[in-house]
Amino acid sequence: MNKSTNFLMLLCLLGMVSTVSPNIVFAESAPAVEEADPEKGPHQGRMLRDGDFAIELAIFESGVPPEFRVWITKGKNAVSPSNVDLNVKLIRLGGVVDDINFRVEGDYLRGDTVIYEPHSFMVAIEANYQGRKYTWQYDNFEGRTLIEDKVAKAMNIETEFVESATLHQTIKVYGKLVLPADAKRTIQARFEGEIKQVHVGLGDAVKKGQLLLTIESNESLKSFQINAPIAGIISQQLANTGEQTNSRNLLEITQPNKLLAELSVFPMDMSKVIKDAPVILTVNGYNTIISSVISDKRLTVRDDQARLFLVEIDNSDGSLNAGLFVSALIEIDTFDVPLAVKRIGLQSFRDFTVVYAKVGEQYEVRMLELGREAGEWIEVLGGVDLGTEYVTTNSYIIKADIEKSGASHDH
Repeated sequence: MNKSTNFLMLLCLLGMVSTVSPNIVFAESAPAVEEADPEKGPHQGRMLRDGDFAIELAIFESGVPPEFRVWITKGKNAVSPSNVDLNVKLIRLGGVVDDINFRVEGDYLRGDTVIYEPHSFMVAIEANYQGRKYTWQYDNFEGRTLIEDKVAKAMNIETEFVESATLHQTIKVYGKLVLPADAKRTIQARFEGEIKQVHVGLGDAVKKGQLLLTIESNESLKSFQINAPIAGIISQQLANTGEQTNSRNLLEITQPNKLLAELSVFPMDMSKVIKDAPVILTVNGYNTIISSVISDKRLTVRDDQARLFLVEIDNSDGSLNAGLFVSALIEIDTFDVPLAVKRIGLQSFRDFTVVYAKVGEQYEVRMLELGREAGEWIEVLGGVDLGTEYVTTNSYIIKADIEKSGASHDH
């Protein structure tokens, strides 16, 4: 059974695929050959032998960045490092070659190049001693796997490219929708009298200047009219035809075409929120995403020490109502970064946070040095190059396949 079939069966066991179709055909590959553990030398490096000539190649990283150190022997005797010319080439995924030369230090040769992560490469060694050339080559792979493109597509593994980005830092807050202070008008009569006719009813939409009431004055017995001071909806009808006005509110008109979101911001974030800061709002129970800006703030704080910041909402279609709860993302900073990746692609590998770079049908870890976070993006300070293709959606599948293969960190 080949690697692709094993991989799909793993996903079946995880519950991601219910059955394996007998019609699916995978490219066959040679069965994996179980390799013996490489011989280790007294410095815990890899022993490489050619007859009675041998070198011990070790990655040393105690108190220094990782580097190669090499000890040489012939038979049972140590060889002076000054008598050996040594070169090591590390061929990485994608064809990048690290060319490492060495200098004498004490009883060993010390490499002149930092061995950066991942320590995953094909190693080619050439040593010259007493007119003879010795060569070795071996694979030292870690955090790497091969998944055919058709299998990756079936598993919905998606990739993007490491790129520059504009990051928008936000804080998440909560609040509710309210009417602006000038959204309501109460209607009273200037003179006491009998209401001869109410021309509108509760819930009616009225235009500015539209006739609302006809009143007959108790003193002059003359009729006068009351017209709408604003356009809106009759939100309260408190009087009926034939009643006396009695210095009371007769009608209420509400303009619902504009609402305010009152957003609660607590002391730790108050200084970060400024006027005209962009805001993305979501209304509970609605799928609509609303974009607006901070328009104002209340002068005082509430008992819970939150200050209310205000956001104007266009409600000209009348789809929203005062009293609805909202959540919001308020932008507090925006900045450009030369390198960024999407957070969805991040996974853990050993003690690192990584993404999985894709080269052809091979995937390999890239250990990241991370900076600021903002929404779906995170700044990258090091560990991956601009333009690298990396896994975003379903990156955990790559992680599972690498862990299944048991690729180790071999020094």
